[in-house]
Order: sequence, then structure tokens, then C-alpha cells
Amino acid sequence: MDRTRAVFFDVDFTLIFPGPNFQGEGYQLTCASFGVDADAARFDEAVAASSYILDEVEEPLYDDKLFVDYTASIITHMGGSGPGVLEAARQIYLQWAVNHHFEMYDDVAPVLQRLQARGVIVGLISNSHRSLDAFRDHFELGGLIHALVSSSLHGYMKPHPSIFETALLRAGVSAHESVMVGDSLKADVEGALAVGMRAVLLRRSGDTPAGLPPGVTVIRSLAELDDLL
Repeated sequence: MDRTRAVFFDVDFTLIFPGPNFQGEGYQLTCASFGVDADAARFDEAVAASSYILDEVEEPLYDDKLFVDYTASIITHMGGSGPGVLEAARQIYLQWAVNHHFEMYDDVAPVLQRLQARGVIVGLISNSHRSLDAFRDHFELGGLIHALVSSSLHGYMKPHPSIFETALLRAGVSAHESVMVGDSLKADVEGALAVGMRAVLLRRSGDTPAGLPPGVTVIRSLAELDDLL
């Protein structure tokens, strides 16, 4: 890789992972509070069946309805029905913004500390409606993260070029000296490459997706960034 002045990270499933509220039993409990009967055992297949809603967005403008509809689809595929489905979906969407519902991966803080020690600027580019300032404070990452862009405030979601260009501007770096790290091939990798950034795909499961662009490295842990940079 060329000299790297900045590394930008996706947030959800890259730096943090959802707790029990966003697993099958958590969905089931939330749904029950709205009078909806959802089967926790069907959660994984329901997520897979609903993923197209987020993957096939033609115009990547942030719209909370998109995420509520996605969540409602999961509930429906879990067997939920009735007027309470949208209410439960809205509640789950709102909870997604609350940091204490999430855990940080063990490899995150050490990597950010090493990047800081090397003088590398660290930024976040997220498609979430979560406050990134609150995220940084909650996980005690103050001083380690400097440029923050969330799609809910910016307007556009990844992979739209505008959100990457805004992050680069805030960090004061050019695209060719920056790297984007994230778990989504379309949103993180293809979006970054389109504006001239380099990209690293994080796949903690170890799988390599079809259609990986030439020159893109797949890593299983953020600790592998040390050798790449």
C-alpha cells in the first residue's frame, strides 16, 4: 500500500456488535410487548430473507422508513403479523441508536491506539442514526477518533460518493492516502474505491464474497491492519 495518512472505519459489525436485544430472543420479547407473536428460532433466516431491502436501495438517501421496513420484514418472516409489527419495528430501530445495547470487539481499542501512535488520522463513516460523538464517548475512544460522518446527519448513505468525500474533507486528507475498512462489500469497499480510496474488507467469519474487486484485501481481524499499513 502507499503511505497511509488516514484510516476510516465503518461502525456496526466492524467496531461493535449488537447485544441480546437485536438477536432472536430480543426481537421476540420486543414484539410480544406490542402484541406480536414472533418466533426467535426463525431469526437468522428472517434476516437473510430481508437483506435485499438494504442491499438494493437505488438512491442511497438516509430514510428511517427504510430501516423500519427492513426490521418489519424480519419480524414478518419470524411469523409476526398484525398492526403491532410496525410499532415493534420502530422500537427496535430506535434502540439501535443506544450505545449500551452494543459491545465493542476486543481488537478495536488496541488497533486505534497503534494508529494514533503512528500519527494516522482515524475517522468513522456510518450508515447508522446513532450519534457518533456519543459512540466515541460511551466506548471511551476520545482522542483516538477525529473525523466523524453519519449518514443520518449527512443525508446520503454509503456507497454514495458524497459521504466519503465529506469524511476526507473533515480529516484533511486526499483519497489516495486513505483507507476504508468495513464489513460491507457494496457500501464500504465499492463506495470507497469509487472515490479513489483504498479499501479493506473485514470478514470476521472468514468467508470471501464473490465479486471481490482486484487488489482488495480481506482480513478476519482488525489486528491484521498492522501488516497492511
